[in-house]
Amino acid sequence: MSDSTPWYKHRWPWILMAGPSIVIVAGFITAWLAIVSNDGLVDDNYYKVGLSVNQQLKQKQLAAELNLKAALSVADNGQSVQLILSGLPKEALPDNLQLRLVHPTRKGEDQTINLIRTGTLFKGPLTANPGTGRWNVVIEDPLAGWRMDGVWNIKSKEGVTIFARPQ
Repeated sequence: MSDSTPWYKHRWPWILMAGPSIVIVAGFITAWLAIVSNDGLVDDNYYKVGLSVNQQLKQKQLAAELNLKAALSVADNGQSVQLILSGLPKEALPDNLQLRLVHPTRKGEDQTINLIRTGTLFKGPLTANPGTGRWNVVIEDPLAGWRMDGVWNIKSKEGVTIFARPQ
């Protein structure tokens, strides 16, 4: 008894070809994702960043000596960020602070916000909605030369308090 039906009418050749076909399609999808997405994990100027580590340590030490503390929160329905800085006398507060929201894995989502002082409150607009998740926060006063950093879980919808700690 011989079966004279053509091979493509049988089930087993198609089942055997399905696995490699799925792998080929998945390979094309992976290649497309690698091309269109920017992971941003490696800094283009890594040597310069490495040289600035000692300067950052001095800036953190200065903030710790001043005993600075910053309370950071989202305001205006996610349109802006506000910060309350304590540890400095009111007359010694700077007019501007620089706030950087740094995503741990996606460099393209990082934001630099110029915070302007009104009384004891610093406020600045968000350029894009940071969404949810963990963000590294860097607060700097470029004129006085101090710097603080911490981690903010924006998913919790609550603010965060960042303490200056010596490194």
